[in-house]
Amino acid sequence: MLHSSELLPRSAPEAEGVSRDGLQAFLQEVSRTVKEMHSFVLVRNGSVVAESYAHPYHPALPHVLFSLSKSFTSTAAGFAVQEGLLSLNSPVISFFPDETPAHPSENLRSMRLRHLLSMATGHETEPGRGSQNWALEFLQAPVPFEPGTHFLYNSMATYMVANIVQKVTGQFLLDYLSSRLFRPLGIATASWETCPMGVAVGGWGLKLCTEDIAKLGLLYLQNGKWNNRQLLSPEWVETATSSHISNGSDPNNDWHQGYGFQFWRCRHNAYRGDGAFGQYCVVMPEQNAVAAITSGTQDMGTVLNLVWKHLLPAMADAAAGQQEGEPLRYPLTISAPQGEAVSETALKLEGKTVHFLHNPYGLETLHIESSKENIRIVISQRQKLHTIECDLQGQWLRSGTLYECREVQPIAATAAWSAPNTLEAKICYTLTPFTRMLCIQFEEEKVQFKCETNAGFGNDRLQEVIGIIR
Repeated sequence: MLHSSELLPRSAPEAEGVSRDGLQAFLQEVSRTVKEMHSFVLVRNGSVVAESYAHPYHPALPHVLFSLSKSFTSTAAGFAVQEGLLSLNSPVISFFPDETPAHPSENLRSMRLRHLLSMATGHETEPGRGSQNWALEFLQAPVPFEPGTHFLYNSMATYMVANIVQKVTGQFLLDYLSSRLFRPLGIATASWETCPMGVAVGGWGLKLCTEDIAKLGLLYLQNGKWNNRQLLSPEWVETATSSHISNGSDPNNDWHQGYGFQFWRCRHNAYRGDGAFGQYCVVMPEQNAVAAITSGTQDMGTVLNLVWKHLLPAMADAAAGQQEGEPLRYPLTISAPQGEAVSETALKLEGKTVHFLHNPYGLETLHIESSKENIRIVISQRQKLHTIECDLQGQWLRSGTLYECREVQPIAATAAWSAPNTLEAKICYTLTPFTRMLCIQFEEEKVQFKCETNAGFGNDRLQEVIGIIR
C-alpha cells in the first residue's frame, strides 16, 4: 500500500459559480434521507468547492469502492490499448489457451475485449468463482447470446479484463496503474483485493480516499489530460464514456441510460462509475464538475436524485465571482445510540459471562467491562474473540480491529444505555460502507442479543439470540 496523497486546489464555491445555499440544501437533505453518507467532495473548474466527512471517516481514510473499482480497471485497459498492448477486438480466448474449452462455442469464440468492457459478453447469468481458477470458470460458462447483443451486469467480465491486462503487461494491476495513473494524479493510498491466483479482482476490491475518486473523474472530465500532460488518450475517454449497449428503457432511471466501458451513462448528459451501497464518481461535463461520494446505503437511486435536484441548479444559478475563501465544509453525521453512560446493570455484570444458546451465527459467549467513559464488549464467536471498545460520551472510539468479511477490519464504536437494562452499541467498519448496531437487553439471568447492519448483500438483520448469565 502507498501513502500520502496530494490534494487538489481549493476554492470558495462562489468563486467557481456554485451556490453555497444549493450545496447546503443538498447536504441537509442527504443527512435527512440517506442517513449514512460518509463523505462528499465536489470539484468544479478543477478546484474542490465542497468537502464533507462524517466522523469517524476522514479525508485520509481509504474506503472500499465495490464496483466503482470497475472504472479504474477500464482505465488500465485504456492505457494498454493506447500502448499497443491490446486491441478492443482481441478475442478473449486468445489470452487463455489453457482455460479455453477444447470445443468452444461460436459465441465464446466471438467474445472480444470490448464485450467484456461493455458488459455484453452474451452470458445469461454471471459466471461463478467457486474454484481457484476464476478464468476457467468464466470460459466454461454457457454463452447463449451473441456477444454485443445482450446486457448483463457481470463483475466476472471485469475480472477477465484485469486478468488480461496483467497478462499483457506482466504487472499486477495496481503496479501497472501506479506510474500511469496514481502517481501522476497524486494518488498514493491504494490497495486492491486479489483472486486466489494473485490477480486483482478488477470488478471490486479497490480502496481509495474520496478525493482520489474525484481525481479519476477530473481526469476524464479533462479528456485524459492532467497538469497539461496527456495521460489517457481523448479517444479512449470518449469511447469509454459513450453508450455501447442498451441496459433499459426508463428515461427516469439512471441505470437505464446505456452502458459504456465500465461507466454508466446518466441523465443530464452525465456519466459515472458507481459501487454498491453508494460509492460514486459522477462526472458532469456540462457543469465542468465531478462529485465523489462514499456511503453506506441500500438506496443508491436517492443519492443520484438528490445530486440532480440540488447540485445541478446550484451550478446553474450562481455566477462565478472573484471571491477568495475556503470550500464549504458541512458536518455530515452518523447517528449514534442515545442514552446514559452508566447503568446499575453494568455493575451487576462485572465478572459475569453471558453464554449464548445454540444459534446459527456461532455466537458463544459475551461479557462486558465498563468505566465512566468507555465500555468493552467481548464476544466469542466460533472460537474467535471480538473485542469492541466503545466510547460512552457520544464520541467514536477507534479501538483496533475486528475480523469481518474474511479479513481484519479497523473499527470505531460508540455506545449508550438506552434504558437501565439495555445497552446499544454502534460499530463503524471505517474502511467500508458498513455500520452495525448491537442491542443487548438484560433481564435477570436472561439476555436478548440483536444485531442490525445498515446495508448488505443479504439479510442485514440477525435473528434474536438468547443467552444466560452465569
